[in-house]
Amino acid sequence: MFSRRMLSSANTMLRTSIVQQTRQYHPKVLDHYNNPRNVGSMNKNDNDVGTGLVGAPACGDVMKLQIRVDDNGIINDVKFKTFGCGSAIASSSYVTELVRGMSLEDASKIKNTTIAKELSLPPVKLHCSMLAEDAIKSAIKDYNSKRKISSPTLGPDATASQATATSSA
Repeated sequence: MFSRRMLSSANTMLRTSIVQQTRQYHPKVLDHYNNPRNVGSMNKNDNDVGTGLVGAPACGDVMKLQIRVDDNGIINDVKFKTFGCGSAIASSSYVTELVRGMSLEDASKIKNTTIAKELSLPPVKLHCSMLAEDAIKSAIKDYNSKRKISSPTLGPDATASQATATSSA
């Protein structure tokens, strides 16, 4: 039915199309996709670890990002696992490099536009950078919620009643 020449020509066109699609990604996206940084996970139960888990229902991408924070509120380790397209993986990888060494306050101010601009993401892939922004903010929120639970503070009423109980004893 099909001649060898037709099949060979179709095969060449297909390979050319795949190469052209790959070239549409910025070299930084390809670098982070091919050599992702900080892939892995931490124990989510550690008090110094915050975990953010976010997803995009429209495309099915899921991103888990974890931060380890020192006593001074500085992010000293970051890990991620992303199940999604190359842009989602690149966004995750890039944001882990970006936030390492940052204070929680500075990291919470990261915007998806910063990530998208650095990776030169096309408009159709902006949701990937949004996932990365949401993941870091979710990890910070999780970390902060653990700190409130693990280090309770006494309010003014509790302190006053303790002082009363101590003086009457």
